[in-house]
Amino acid sequence: MSERASGSSARHAPPRVYVPGDSAARSVGADLVAERIAVVTAAAGRPVQVVRTGSRGMLWLEPLIEVETPHGRVGYGPAAPEDVDGLVAAGLPDGAPHDLGIGLVEDLPWMRRQQRLTFARVGIVDPRSADDHLAHGGTAGLRAALAMSPAEVVEQVVESGLRGRGGAGFPTGIKWRTVLGAQADQKFVCCNADEGDSGTFADRMLMEGDPFLLIEGMTIAAHAVGATEGYVYIRSEYPDAVATMAAAIEAARRRGWLGERILGSPLAFDLHVRVGAGAYICGEETSMLESLEGKRGTVRPKPPIPALAGLFGKPTIVNNVLSLATVPTILSGGAGAYAALGTGRSRGTSVFQLGGNVRRGGIVETAFGITLGELVESFGDGTASGRPVRAVQVGGPLGAYLPVERFDLPMDYEAFAEAGAMLGHGGVVVFDDTVDMTAMARFAMEFCAEESCGKCTPCRVGAVRGVETIDRIRRGEDRAANLELLEDLCEVMTEGSLCAMGGLTPMPVRSALRHFAKDFGVEAAG
Repeated sequence: MSERASGSSARHAPPRVYVPGDSAARSVGADLVAERIAVVTAAAGRPVQVVRTGSRGMLWLEPLIEVETPHGRVGYGPAAPEDVDGLVAAGLPDGAPHDLGIGLVEDLPWMRRQQRLTFARVGIVDPRSADDHLAHGGTAGLRAALAMSPAEVVEQVVESGLRGRGGAGFPTGIKWRTVLGAQADQKFVCCNADEGDSGTFADRMLMEGDPFLLIEGMTIAAHAVGATEGYVYIRSEYPDAVATMAAAIEAARRRGWLGERILGSPLAFDLHVRVGAGAYICGEETSMLESLEGKRGTVRPKPPIPALAGLFGKPTIVNNVLSLATVPTILSGGAGAYAALGTGRSRGTSVFQLGGNVRRGGIVETAFGITLGELVESFGDGTASGRPVRAVQVGGPLGAYLPVERFDLPMDYEAFAEAGAMLGHGGVVVFDDTVDMTAMARFAMEFCAEESCGKCTPCRVGAVRGVETIDRIRRGEDRAANLELLEDLCEVMTEGSLCAMGGLTPMPVRSALRHFAKDFGVEAAG
């Protein structure tokens, strides 16, 4: 085809209209909106190319429609199927004004205030298109890694300051260095995508919105430590993520991004998706490894650590989705550029998830150091109920409850640890002033009793006794004695549990007592 013919074809290509295929968007009608757009624009003689993407993370605007224009993508939302006829009549294919119009999506304050690195392509690319991945900078990190020795790749990750985003915050590069130094005939890379914490959804959104990025990160990890096989362990409640990851892995194999001689290098590495059975405990790395081996998901004693004796007893990298998906950015942009973001020992960006009783829930990726108050009030715009915020739980069901008096707390690992809290996976769940904090403390113990693997007594029995003790406190039975008993129980669970399930369950209980003592019938924490 001549250049003139090619240019003419491009000028007359149908406009691209983007509608998220993300689970959250689909749950509020995105599929029907996408189908209606195709039908109505064709009938109006203005056919468009409907592209299904991930979500931009502004969940209060879903389903969000975006139209490609010479000035950028113009958004409309939230759009219902019955809105489509009016949108098309008003000039949707041209990005024309409409009551549902929100202007250029990239110019929205919610987007402009963020520093999106890991989520840079989510909501922009077709997640199942390898061509789209390449067109938006895909494989740059992998190609940079393959030009280095394994040890050089590991040191880049160490120097970046990247820490595990799954909860513990352990330095990722140190874990990789251990696996690299281990001698074995086979090594594995395992991605723990068993995202079970309440108020967390970033792993799902990334797998549904940019799965090639995770594949790329795991392939870099394989090159860095000498692994030949990898597994993505996804919770069964994420069928869309499972399907999208499986499709992307097949596409990556066809492109030579997985398999033998990846991108023409000596590296041989392949990936497989495995679906969990819904056990919360499999978010713990050794329980996940047990499940991958076909066993019941229970915690393994440490040592040995998985980096030395992991899957099938072989040296294994175990990281979560966000940790692995951040690696390509570090390799393509340089460790120094990534480490320049953040504060103290919390380097780079973190993906915070706003949920619960919040007006504007969704994904916020920004450098460590933003305050809790900025997230809840500036990004979240307060409560959905319109009532005052009373408490915020950060870090999932085992995270601490923090009052508005702690809204000045910076979102970084050390600041939270000093405050008796944890960042965990970055989930931020908001509660208004109607919340009963004794009920929330009870929920923590009840959750542990329900989800405990049963391997150790402090967790298995302690959580049941915790529910009973809190129930007596709520009924007003000998409060002083039962509060003392509850504190003793929390100490036993913290010090004696085999893993973080039982060890961290006291954190929300103690924080509720410390910050909301009046709910327990006392003037100060017992």
